[in-house]
Amino acid sequence: MNPTPSITTLLKRLWHHISPRRRAQFGLLLVLMVGASFAEILSIGAVLPFIAVLTSPERIFRLPAAQPYIQAAGITSATQLLLPLTITFGVAALLSGAMRLLLLWTSTRLSYATGADLSISIYRRTLYQPYAVHVARNSSEVINGISGKANSVIDNIILPITTLISSSIMLLAILIALLSVDPIIALAAFGGFGLIYAGIIKLTQNQQLLNSQCIARESTQVIKSLQEGLGGIRDVLIDSSQGAYCQVYRNADHLLRKAQGNNLFIGLSPRYGIEALGMMLIALLAYALSQQPHGIAKAIPVLGAFALGAQRLLPVLQGAYYSWSTIQGGQVSLQDTLELLDQPLPDYVDQPPDLPLPFSQQINLNNLSFRYSAQTPLVLSNLNLAIAKGSRIGFIGVTGSGKSTLLDIIMGLLQPTEGDIEIDAQPLSVANNRAWQAHIAHVPQAIFLADSTIEENIAFGIPKAKIDHTRVRQAARQAQIADIIESWPKKYQTNVGERGIRLSGGQRQRIGIARALYKQANVIIFDEATSALDNETEQAVMHAIESLGEDLTVLIIAHRLTTLKNCTQIVELADGGIKRIGTYQEIITNVRAGNSAAPQPSVLW
Repeated sequence: MNPTPSITTLLKRLWHHISPRRRAQFGLLLVLMVGASFAEILSIGAVLPFIAVLTSPERIFRLPAAQPYIQAAGITSATQLLLPLTITFGVAALLSGAMRLLLLWTSTRLSYATGADLSISIYRRTLYQPYAVHVARNSSEVINGISGKANSVIDNIILPITTLISSSIMLLAILIALLSVDPIIALAAFGGFGLIYAGIIKLTQNQQLLNSQCIARESTQVIKSLQEGLGGIRDVLIDSSQGAYCQVYRNADHLLRKAQGNNLFIGLSPRYGIEALGMMLIALLAYALSQQPHGIAKAIPVLGAFALGAQRLLPVLQGAYYSWSTIQGGQVSLQDTLELLDQPLPDYVDQPPDLPLPFSQQINLNNLSFRYSAQTPLVLSNLNLAIAKGSRIGFIGVTGSGKSTLLDIIMGLLQPTEGDIEIDAQPLSVANNRAWQAHIAHVPQAIFLADSTIEENIAFGIPKAKIDHTRVRQAARQAQIADIIESWPKKYQTNVGERGIRLSGGQRQRIGIARALYKQANVIIFDEATSALDNETEQAVMHAIESLGEDLTVLIIAHRLTTLKNCTQIVELADGGIKRIGTYQEIITNVRAGNSAAPQPSVLW
C-alpha cells in the first residue's frame, strides 16, 4: 500500500476542487467566526462587573473608569447599578448564544452544500471516463466513493475543519478575555490543557490512521458484498448460499463498525478527564484566593469569571480536539475521494454535440492490434478488415476469439494498441470519436433497463419532456414488441421494475433493440442481442432491420449461425485474427465439412 499523504497535502488538493463561489462563502464564514468570538469576549467580560456588583456594589460605583457610564445613565447610588449590569450581562449572553447558533447553521449548511458539489463532480468525472477505465475498476469502489466516501468528506473533513477553525478563533477570544482577569492563571490553564490534548493527539495518531485505512477498505467491501449478494439473488436462493454471503457482509461490517467506534472513543474520551481537571483547577484557585487579604470578596468575581471561562473554554477545546481527531480518522477516505475527484475530464465537456463524422463509403481496420494492459496478451493481432456502408456483417468464433472486443473498438469504446480505424479514409481519433459514435446504436446481450417506464427505457437518456412518442411506438413496432406493450393497461407507461425484472428475457431484449432503433443510427451493432428470442421472433426482428434501408450498416455477433444467413459477409475470428471471410453458404459448407471453429447452424454458442 502506498503511504498516505499528509493531511495538509490532502486538504490543499481538496481546496483545489472547491468552486470559487464556495471559497468566497467560506471567506464570509470566517468573518462570521470572528464576529462570534467577539460576542464570546463580551459575554465573558460582562460576568466580572456583574458578579462584582452583586457582592460589592460600592467598589464598582467608586471606580474611576466606570464614572462616565454611571453619569451618562443618571445613576446616583450603588444599588442602581444592579439592573443595568444584569441587563447588560443577559444581552451579552443572548448575543453570544445567537452568534454561535448562526455560526452552526451557516457552517453546517455550507459544508453539506460543498459536499453535494463534490459528489456530483465525482459522478460527472466518472461518467466521462473512457470505457477501458470502467472495465479495469470495480464498480463497488466507484459507488462507495460517490455515496459513502463523499459523505465521509462532509462529516469527517469539511464540517470538522470549520469547527476547528471556529474553535481556534473562539479559544483565542476566551484567552484574551481571561488574560484581562489574571494573566498567570489564564496562561497556566491554557498551557496545561493544551499540552494534555497535544499529548493525546501524538499518542493516538497512528491508531487513527490504521482505523482510517480500515474504514476506507471495509466500506468498499460492504458495498461489494451487497452488490454480489443482491445481484445474484436467483443463484443465492437456488443454492441456499445466504449464509455465505451474510458471513462475508458480517466480516466486513464488523471491522468497519469497530474502526468507526474506536475513532469515536478516541475523539470523545479526553473530555471527561479534562473536565475533572478543570474542576480541580477552579477549586485550587478558590483556595489560593481565599488565603489573600479580603479573599472571599475579591475571589468571588474572579472565580465567577474563570468558572464561566472554563465553562466556555473546555467545550471549545474539546470541540477543537474532536474535530482534529475526526479529520485524522477520515484521512484515507479523503485520499480515495480525491483520486476520483482528480479524474480528468475530456476536452469536449460542456460543448455542444459534434456533427456526425462523414460516413458514406466504408470502415477500414488497418493492422489493428489490441491488449487490455501491458501485462496481458494480445486479444487481436494485425487485423485488417473493410466494412462497406450498408453491408450486413456477421462475426463468429469460439469464446475468447475477440468478437466483442473488436466491436468495442469499432464503436470507439476501446482504443487500438496498434494500428488504426479509418472512416471514409479519415483516421478515428480521440478528437473525432464522439462524432463517429453519433452514427452508432448498440444492442448488447445483457440489456440494462432503468427502473422506469417502457417509454423512458426505449428513449434511454432522453429527458422525459423531450421524448418523441411517435418514434417510440415506431421503434417498438420494428422490434416486434409493440403488440405486447399495447396490450398492457398502462401501455408505454408501464414500469419495468429494477433492471427490468418484471419483463421476460425476450421482452427485455426487444426493448433493447427498440432503444437502438429509436436512436435512428445508421450503424447498429448487435452483440448476441437476439440470444433470448425464439427463432420466429428473431427472424421477424431481423427482417424488420433488413427493411430499414440500404444505408443501414449492421454488425452482428449472433447466438445462432442461422441468424446470419442474410448477412453480406461472415467473418470468422480465431487466435486474435481473421481466420476466414465468406458468405453464409460458404461458412455452412465449411461447418459441415468440419473445417471451421463455428458451431453447427442450429447450435447455440
